[in-house]
Amino acid sequence: MTASGDNPRTVGVGLISVGWMGRLHSRAYSVLPFFFPELGIRPRLVAAADTAAAGREYAHRVLGFARTYSDYREVLADPEVDVVSICAPNFLHAEISIAAAEAGKPFWVEKPVGRSAIETGAVRDAAVTAGVPTTIGFNYRHVPAVEHARQLIDDGVLGTITNVRGRFFGGFSSNPDDPFTWRFEREQSGSGVLNDLMGHLVDLIHYLLGPIASVTAVTGTYITERPGLKGTAQEGARIPVENEDYSTMLIQFDDSAVAAGALGSLEASRIAVGPKSEYGFEIFGTEGSLRWEFERLNELEVAIGRSGSHVGYTRVFADASFPEYGRFQPSSGTGMGYDDLKVIEAKKFLASATGDAEGSNIADALASAQVLAAAEESASTGQWVPTPVVPGNTSNTKEKVA
Repeated sequence: MTASGDNPRTVGVGLISVGWMGRLHSRAYSVLPFFFPELGIRPRLVAAADTAAAGREYAHRVLGFARTYSDYREVLADPEVDVVSICAPNFLHAEISIAAAEAGKPFWVEKPVGRSAIETGAVRDAAVTAGVPTTIGFNYRHVPAVEHARQLIDDGVLGTITNVRGRFFGGFSSNPDDPFTWRFEREQSGSGVLNDLMGHLVDLIHYLLGPIASVTAVTGTYITERPGLKGTAQEGARIPVENEDYSTMLIQFDDSAVAAGALGSLEASRIAVGPKSEYGFEIFGTEGSLRWEFERLNELEVAIGRSGSHVGYTRVFADASFPEYGRFQPSSGTGMGYDDLKVIEAKKFLASATGDAEGSNIADALASAQVLAAAEESASTGQWVPTPVVPGNTSNTKEKVA
């Protein structure tokens, strides 16, 4: 990899599945050199695979991929493809990721990597055996306000962390008349809101505060059936929902975590009426606290100290002093958006794929999956369930801060 933007190295990109997320990955690659010229990499959109003809046409005509295939294996076999984005439906992530590893292609895969911790572990083993770099679509890590929050924690500004609250509430499945899709079927999606939303939240807590050591959880399914999809054999039928709509868990941190000794609660819902994407955390310490909400992603609320005429939360707007913010916006108040987070993630992926380890990796995906598996077990048994630390993860630990 070159050290500057002069004579950039071309990296051939393969895409698997040309849905919304696949198109977002493609746009992130395309604009990457404008935001990170010093990376010295110019992505080239080489090949895209999609089972639908319309997806293949869009990949070539709009996104600019040189060629398209109906079978993802042809992307992996293409000699001009150096790295791969895996944006297929959840139930295909593990199969395709293992195939990418066996083909020697570094891959960027959306979460959940597997429908279970067992599947995710199989992907981890394949990637380690092949020695291929990996990046996981845990994009909320890359919010400048979140990065700033981690720095405040690491600098000890909050003192000793005592407790944390996290939530991810979405209303995208709140209508009981919305049709039954693969997201509600255990064979295709695994768990419900745990895999879909809680996985993001667990990773963010790992990234900010360190690995979770044990959990106790409950889950609930409140919309128990949905209508069959129009135009299918199930149209007119009521199909039982096979996984959970809501989950909440209590957590304890590992002794290696920055937040060792702290307690926390995490909850997620896909049927909350009102919230659109209410994703946030509150972190409390002996000297201060902070809170962040995705619906106002360019803001961070910070409270430092216990006394004085201005004690309490101060709303801080992201600006060029926050990590990566200045690459996208010139000043505070001109906000970044979701798509920008994927550009940062693309940068971290390509840096990792070409030799410089950055961002999340397959060990982080397994660490999150193990917490979700423990939550499912706890919801069944009513017991606290341990979650062993996964080697190679990027959770925030005392050792890393020191």
